[in-house]
Amino acid sequence: MSRPDKMLRAEIIIDKDICDIERLFASEEKEFDNKRAYEVKKEKDRLIFSVSAKDSSALRAALNSITKMLIVYEKTKGVIKGADDE
Repeated sequence: MSRPDKMLRAEIIIDKDICDIERLFASEEKEFDNKRAYEVKKEKDRLIFSVSAKDSSALRAALNSITKMLIVYEKTKGVIKGADDE
């Protein structure tokens, strides 16, 4: 029997640079007034993104949103590190 409130769920677990990444996503949380398909929580030495969606398209969109921000973070960190090496 199918339940109408059935959700798809995924987690992304980050275990490095968690303070910087948490700050990065905290600014998004304020901007969008927490009306997102995911929540971010810090547990000891890791950051957990819990994603919930009603369908696979919404799940993919939320995961893409998170991973795009992480890609920008990694690229920016690489550019800064490269500038420090000069």
